[in-house]
Amino acid sequence: MKRCILFGGSGYIGTMLARRFAETGRFDEIVIADMQSPAALPPGARHVSCDVREPIPPVVGESAEWIFHFAAVHREPGHTDEEYFATNVPGGRHVCEFAERIGCRNITFTSSIAVYGPTTGATDESAPLHPTTAYGRSKQEAEAIHAAWQTTAPGRRLMIVRPGVIYGPGDPGNVLRMIRALHRGYFVFPGSTAIRKSYGYIHGLLDAFEFAMQRSEPALTFNYVERETVTIGEMAKIVRQFLGVSAPVLALPGWLLMPVAWLAQRATGGRSALHPVRVRKAATPTWIVPARLAELGFNFRYDFETSLADWRERAPQDFES
Repeated sequence: MKRCILFGGSGYIGTMLARRFAETGRFDEIVIADMQSPAALPPGARHVSCDVREPIPPVVGESAEWIFHFAAVHREPGHTDEEYFATNVPGGRHVCEFAERIGCRNITFTSSIAVYGPTTGATDESAPLHPTTAYGRSKQEAEAIHAAWQTTAPGRRLMIVRPGVIYGPGDPGNVLRMIRALHRGYFVFPGSTAIRKSYGYIHGLLDAFEFAMQRSEPALTFNYVERETVTIGEMAKIVRQFLGVSAPVLALPGWLLMPVAWLAQRATGGRSALHPVRVRKAATPTWIVPARLAELGFNFRYDFETSLADWRERAPQDFES
């Protein structure tokens, strides 16, 4: 029986990948190993309660053709530095120990573009790693753990994926917030609308997973964002044209929004969505280039505009005002 195990598979990327595998019949059984059960299990999938901070229990499975490791503490803000390291580093170690125990020879580890640190210029996989956050540093350590697993025995394959900000159907992230803000009548962005933010459409990312699984390299590390990244201002322009609205886009300087965010946090006891860390992240450019996939001949099916069309076809309710 062809079985795959998705650690952290109840998250957005894991859930969407499980659905893709269910649709294509790539595996006979899909095991979602996560602390939380997904909202809906796709056909052929089952959920097993699992906390990667602890050694992986035998109930997760005795064999697997592929292991996908998505489990991580990743949201910023919301966690202390210690919490990122307490999950992301031992999680990598425990998943690799489990793979060795059951004889699984294929692991896909989802890392992050945070391992590069600030990226004011075009940054591909050849760039040095200079993470500046606890999240990025913990992901760099986890990458090293997986790389060590791959080199320990012959025949092992490791795929390390560094995605940008992933968006698409059902994801309540930055792109959907932009869409809804423009529907309401305006969109406010901290910093300059001329900065680049590297986003990746979920169905393009799923294509990349499947593409890489068919490769034969023992170790393959690649970024995933759409091949043609655009500025925030251009993204907003495309969304306005797509929606048929003329809502203004306002760029406010970070020095103005930062004190407002601090006051909002104090006034709401930390419950406000306006947070200094989010303001700083939004105003920081992320210019990532998916050079490795391009070199290998991957077909980037989506740019930002065509991804919106595909998204609306799949989930029209996300575009309702």
